[in-house]
Amino acid sequence: MFHRATSTTGRKRRVNDQIAKEATAAASEDCGCAPTPAERDGLWKLSLSRRGALGLGLGALSVVALAAFGVTSGISAAYAASYPSWDDVQRAKNNEAAKASEISRIEGLIQSLTQKVAETQAAAQTAGDEFYEAQQAYFAAITEAETLQAQADEQAEIADTAARKAGQIAAQLYRDGGDDTALQLFFSGSAANADELLSRLGTMDKLLEYNQSVFDDAILSRNTAQSLTDQAKVALDERNRLQQVAEQKMVAAQNAAEAAQAALDEQAANLETMNAQLAALKDTTTTTVASYQAGVAAREAEEKARREREAAEAAANGGGNGGGNGGGGAAGTGGWVRPHGGGRSSSYGPRTPSCGSQGCSSSYHYGADLANGCGAAIYAVNSGTVDYAGANGNYGNYVRIQHGGGVSTGYAHIKPGGIIVRSGQWVNSGQVIAYAGDTGRSFGCHLHFEVYINGGYTNPIRFMEERGVYI
Repeated sequence: MFHRATSTTGRKRRVNDQIAKEATAAASEDCGCAPTPAERDGLWKLSLSRRGALGLGLGALSVVALAAFGVTSGISAAYAASYPSWDDVQRAKNNEAAKASEISRIEGLIQSLTQKVAETQAAAQTAGDEFYEAQQAYFAAITEAETLQAQADEQAEIADTAARKAGQIAAQLYRDGGDDTALQLFFSGSAANADELLSRLGTMDKLLEYNQSVFDDAILSRNTAQSLTDQAKVALDERNRLQQVAEQKMVAAQNAAEAAQAALDEQAANLETMNAQLAALKDTTTTTVASYQAGVAAREAEEKARREREAAEAAANGGGNGGGNGGGGAAGTGGWVRPHGGGRSSSYGPRTPSCGSQGCSSSYHYGADLANGCGAAIYAVNSGTVDYAGANGNYGNYVRIQHGGGVSTGYAHIKPGGIIVRSGQWVNSGQVIAYAGDTGRSFGCHLHFEVYINGGYTNPIRFMEERGVYI
């Protein structure tokens, strides 16, 4: 059975090879643009369907760009050759059959690029939502564990206080009960003295009852403290578990974000060129392929100049008007700087939720909001490594930087396309990492800034003030 299957497979392969050779010969006769036998064999060995080829990944420019960030995503440079060159277009333009085939090919590539971007962005959004939910569940678990432990500590203190009070009363009763003067008063026959003794004995009895009550309260508080401590231990274990879940979700979301960015990079690197090539193939006028090619080059140069101009303006503005609160990038001590210009629009801690078309804000604010206008620069508050850059649920577009020593910082609500760093990238203190927006559950352009200690939230206002930065 195995030998017959192998033989059948071999016959099919030989038939396919023969078909390929005949197609190559026919194309060569039509336009002289077929690959050489060596080139054909090299390409044929890839055994790629069009759909399979489109699923492989990035064009040449994207491969180079991602490699600069250490991201390869398993993309082979060989696939870059499957995109049409201007020479391919020129040769196809001179032959109707080849032109129709090239038009179909380019249209398929464009459609595939568009679909790939849509699918990877949807997957990144879903993964980002899951990361956000896991992160918020972890934060809630921190609050629960800390609340239970604080309650346990409070009850333990009450128990200690009650125990000390019971001990003091017992010591006083012992001293009173051992007083020989009390017995002398009882046997003296003096009514007045007897009344005094009975009064004292009655007081002692009441003290005994009170002391028993104090003792009972101490035992109750001690038991309550132990129960709360046990609950706090369970909550702490759950907190640690949820922290691991959040980190796993973050890694999955980062991978999805990188895949979406890779698809977007591939589209940006090839779409305009292919649209121009398609227009050139469909054009029946005397406009030359060189003219279309020159148009693409001119627009790419214009776009590059625009990006450079925006970057220069952002660096010159230093984050815009910071007012009395300091501008973005304003330096403190130890390399710490202000993450954004503008005033503080919301502080850290409990708050009354605000509601709008996107839903309601949280009742507890884990960060501080700085409002400096749409598109204003966001700065790394200190040097470190970016470990997340992508979608994050209600936070919208989000960046997290690890600074070392268990300290990390988060930057949320970044505008669409406003993240200009990648995961794994080292950034310097004060470096522009993104631009403010209102993505996620936001009610206007601003930066939501958070500080984490060993992954858990802390008051960013106090943290930064301790380092000479006021937000």
